[in-house]
Amino acid sequence: MKYKTQGVCSREINLEVKDNKIVAVSFLGGCSGNTQGVARLVEGMDVDEAIRRLEGIHCGPRPTSCPDQLAQALKQYKAQ
Repeated sequence: MKYKTQGVCSREINLEVKDNKIVAVSFLGGCSGNTQGVARLVEGMDVDEAIRRLEGIHCGPRPTSCPDQLAQALKQYKAQ
């Protein structure tokens, strides 16, 4: 699934989910080290657990962040 981010430096999140587990995540743009770190941490994690942990994280004064956008992408995935 491809998710177009909003309000953050990254432009897109690509994710693969199987049996409600996150198989792969990659960010297009953004802070490379941070986005790679987030992606590696959530791989293998249950979708609902990742949403619970990442939703609501802010980046400085922004009301969202790359981790929060990943949570939004996962919520959209679940809604499909």
